[in-house]
Amino acid sequence: MSIINKAALRNAIIGMAAALSASAAVAGDISGAGSTFYFPIAAKWADSYKKETGNGLNYQSIGSGGGIKQIKAKTVTFGASDKPLKLEELNEVGLMQFPAVMGGVVPVVNIKGIGAGQLVFDGAILSDIFLGVITSWNDPKIKKLNPSITLPSSKIAVVHRSDGSGTTFLFTDYLAKVNSQWRESVGSNSAVEWPTGIGAKGNEGVAGVVKQTDSSIGYVEFAYAKQNQMSFTKMINKTGTAVAPDADSFQAAAANADWSKAPGFYLILTDQPGSASWPIVGAPFVIIYKQPKDPAALLEALKFFDWTYKKGAKQADALDYVPMPAAVVELIEASWKSNIKDASGAPLWK
Repeated sequence: MSIINKAALRNAIIGMAAALSASAAVAGDISGAGSTFYFPIAAKWADSYKKETGNGLNYQSIGSGGGIKQIKAKTVTFGASDKPLKLEELNEVGLMQFPAVMGGVVPVVNIKGIGAGQLVFDGAILSDIFLGVITSWNDPKIKKLNPSITLPSSKIAVVHRSDGSGTTFLFTDYLAKVNSQWRESVGSNSAVEWPTGIGAKGNEGVAGVVKQTDSSIGYVEFAYAKQNQMSFTKMINKTGTAVAPDADSFQAAAANADWSKAPGFYLILTDQPGSASWPIVGAPFVIIYKQPKDPAALLEALKFFDWTYKKGAKQADALDYVPMPAAVVELIEASWKSNIKDASGAPLWK
């Protein structure tokens, strides 16, 4: 068995163990599933919320595609997806969505002697690597952008998500915006036909395989890069400026968001203008029913989200997520009041 396959198998086992652990949570806990992008901050918030209120969160980090399936099947109180659903799809089944927090997706590499933030990519190089056009680390295009770095001649091992993933949606949406070949041959979605590379499940899986595989590249939500002490790259953004991934560059991109003009909170934040903007930024969206089968359970979930907006900013900052601004929180909670009803038709959130 190859190193890559061993690592993939190991991460699959870890993922199954995590799912089994989550399913064993206390029956009265708030139940949610989906985005692995959301999981690091959700876990932090859940721990603090449990200590303060005694109420727990059972969140299954199974990927955005799985989260959408589970909320549509009504097996959880909320789903979470980094790919927002369009208003028509939400209305078709009586759902609504709102952003929980914002963060960045970053390329991560495992190249001997290359540390975090040393390598610089632009969108053309990144897309050509994942297209299989650029296949070795000492390719002239990479060397031209990184003249002071000694790059090996080794073949690039590409790692991508194997599951339905909002992180993949954000990543491929960006690549489609900056590369016409990618846009025409691959496109952007939560699951695509990858031209090259091997798949791993979840941000956790991609991080694990990249860490175990020499000369590899993948993409993860930034918290996974930090927690796993991975070598992330800088990116040249829309203005031609090389920027590093951090809370400031994510905030610079997020500042362009006008949520008040986004029907159903449908908004995509990749390739935003601004010299300080990180180019691959997005939000995990919470997806819930407007007329839930269990209003009491949804009310408890809304109390949790209200708490995260009002008391969770410091923890979000610590993981380089961008908390939702107070004005946006007002929009979100106003949408709860106007859209979510109990069995009698009265507003659930007051």
